[in-house]
Order: sequence, then structure tokens, then C-alpha cells
Amino acid sequence: MKDLTMSEDITKEDVTVLIIRAKKKAGLTWEAIAEKIGMSAVWTHSAAMGMNAFTEEKAKALVALLDLPEEATDAMVESPTKVWQQTVPTDPCIYRLYEIVGVYGPTIKALIHEKFGDGIMSAIDFDMTVERVANPKGDRVKIEMSGKYLDYNAW
Repeated sequence: MKDLTMSEDITKEDVTVLIIRAKKKAGLTWEAIAEKIGMSAVWTHSAAMGMNAFTEEKAKALVALLDLPEEATDAMVESPTKVWQQTVPTDPCIYRLYEIVGVYGPTIKALIHEKFGDGIMSAIDFDMTVERVANPKGDRVKIEMSGKYLDYNAW
């Protein structure tokens, strides 16, 4: 395995491994990390997983917070390639929802586990609303989902 502490050609994938290790060692939640670097937990996790690019300022803040090698900053500010392995519908509206889950699914999962434990959000005991929200930059689509939390059973 490659030495991830001092590599000059460190990749986004390498940085993700370093972040997860450092987060675990520090005993921090994504919420705490996000608060300390001035971002939301959803965005911070997504960027830490390589699905978004940090600004240089936020990358440096995360490097300092988690005591990562300085070389990690360069990889963190690179534009990501957002790829996941699924067959995706071609309808533009449905495709965008798949894109959201593909990009933010691991983030949603991580935050559910931090807040509730090892489990899932039910899609059976579930409700959702879709609203139009006025915005000067163009109206927004607001999708709110609420599902019962279900623990995994140990057996």
C-alpha cells in the first residue's frame, strides 16, 4: 500500500482514506468537522468523499483540523469526477434525482448513522412533499422526505 503521509502525487481517493482515518482517530462527527471549517455537514462529507471540490481556504482548514499532509490540499481542490455504477434513466427529472443519490447517498447514509446508529430510513413508513419555493435567482424545488428510522437487527 502506498504511503499516504508524504506522497506528492496524492489523489482524491488517497485523501478520502486519510480523512476517514483522521476523523476516526480524532473522534469527530461530520457535523463537528463541518462546523469547524464553516460548511454544512452534507457538503463537507460529500467533498471529503471526493464528490465535490473544496475551495483552497476550506481544504487548508480541513488539513489543519485533521493534521493531514499539506499535499492533500491540491487533491481536495481538484474538480471531482462524479461516477457511480448504476443504470440511470434518461428522463431528465428522474436522472437528476439519481444524480443526487449517487453524489450525496453516501453522505446521507453517514449522517443517518451518526445521528441514529446502524440502520436505515424506511421507504415504507415514509412521506414526502414537493414544494415550489420562490427565489430571486429562480424558483427552487424543495423535496422533503421523512421516513421511520429502522435499526438493523443483530442475530
